Amino acid sequence: MKKLLLVAVAAIGGLLVYRQIQADKAEQDLWTEATDSVPAGSTGA
Repeated sequence: MKKLLLVAVAAIGGLLVYRQIQADKAEQDLWTEATDSVPAGSTGA
């Protein structure tokens, strides 16, 4: 029973770490897009 509990705790911990990594990547992508330099002469239309 203790092994099952340990596996469950490890799985939950892994999921939390995975979600945090995904959130950090999404935030980094947003910052990259927001601070990306725009070529000169670009009108956007």
